[in-house]
Amino acid sequence: MTNRGFEVVHATLDMIQPHQEPIWELPSFGLPSTSSDMERNELSEWVEQVTEPVINELRTEKSMVWPVGDKVLSLMMLLLDCAVAISVDDLSEAHTMLLEITQMASPHAVSCGERGYNSWLGLCSPLIDYETVRGAFRAFDDASPFIKFACFTSNRAMLEAFRWHDRVHIIDLDIMQGLQWSALFHTLATRTEGPPFVTITGLGRSMKLLVETGNQLSNIARQFGIPFDFHPIAKKFGEIDIETIQLQRGEAVAIHWLQHSLYDATGPNQNTLKHIEQLAPTVLTLVEQDLSHHGSFLDRFVNSLHYYSSIFDSFGSYLSAEDPNRHRIEHCLLYSEIKNVLAIGGPARTRDDNFGHNWRSELARNLKFQLMPLSSNTMAETELMLNMFWPGYGYSLVGDDGTLRLGWKETCLFTASAWTMTTLRDGSGWSG
Repeated sequence: MTNRGFEVVHATLDMIQPHQEPIWELPSFGLPSTSSDMERNELSEWVEQVTEPVINELRTEKSMVWPVGDKVLSLMMLLLDCAVAISVDDLSEAHTMLLEITQMASPHAVSCGERGYNSWLGLCSPLIDYETVRGAFRAFDDASPFIKFACFTSNRAMLEAFRWHDRVHIIDLDIMQGLQWSALFHTLATRTEGPPFVTITGLGRSMKLLVETGNQLSNIARQFGIPFDFHPIAKKFGEIDIETIQLQRGEAVAIHWLQHSLYDATGPNQNTLKHIEQLAPTVLTLVEQDLSHHGSFLDRFVNSLHYYSSIFDSFGSYLSAEDPNRHRIEHCLLYSEIKNVLAIGGPARTRDDNFGHNWRSELARNLKFQLMPLSSNTMAETELMLNMFWPGYGYSLVGDDGTLRLGWKETCLFTASAWTMTTLRDGSGWSG
């Protein structure tokens, strides 16, 4: 598989920017001030500037799985004009444009563009229950390599950290169905030194579903001959009393966090960081979307339009327009994520003070953490996994800075990293 650079979607002063390797020479554009006295035409000119590379790519790309016609391009420009209207509080004009977009876009269209742009109309959709989300999440796992990438890279880092430990404790900050732990159990059961005693503390939104997940994992562990214990906590990690998590002397502790935009899984960032520091894990495995949730509405809109267009394009290459699983993924997951990135919080939306644009940057500047580079073997095995998904040429994997970044064509979508503490627990209690 060819390793290529990515166009990375971050809501910083550079709206569309690459990672900082010098060989990736992609355009970056400054975000103008959105003060109340800014003329709307200035914003429109800026939006046209930052989106010009994307539109040109749509017009010229010959290998796109879905054809791009004038209708798709018109939809894109209409969406961007609507975003500009919202950003300057011209809600009447925005409403008129939304009515026109509603007539043009459809969640069942053959074109990925029309299906994708229809997602931006989900800002006023009803809430989707958690069990439906779980089913859509499993369909998402079956139809794309993204979750498998997250699980595989995290499991490899944990296996290295767990070597020769006879007791291990995994703290999953948003366990859902616990999809990845079956594969980890299988590998732990075949260790030369024998399987360890495994404890998983799973956090989630529903105690009922946490208990179901715990029972399923207990049955799997029993089949592999692994001694196992499960502790459910139906709260956000950043809102718990840290002593709720019961660590034992001599345990190797792993914290796993697969981030997404469906809902706030952890609570306040500063509390989450403080709890991680207190637990002082042997390894922290982190998989992040390369998409910032902060900044102005227009900032988030342009970033999410580019990011989720790539996601829709990747699904269009693998699933037919009529596939019910594709509709489930788009309606239950992607629609909800787009809504949360754009709409939740309204005008009062803010970010944690002094918190980085992503968790990697926050951990890198924190002297209590250090990066554990993911091995070359992990990258090689991940490439083999990607080849299972057709068309393999669409996915790109980059890993030359200690992390692994998975993308579709030229856009980075997910980044996996592993971290350890500079001072670990002494096995007798909490770190100082």
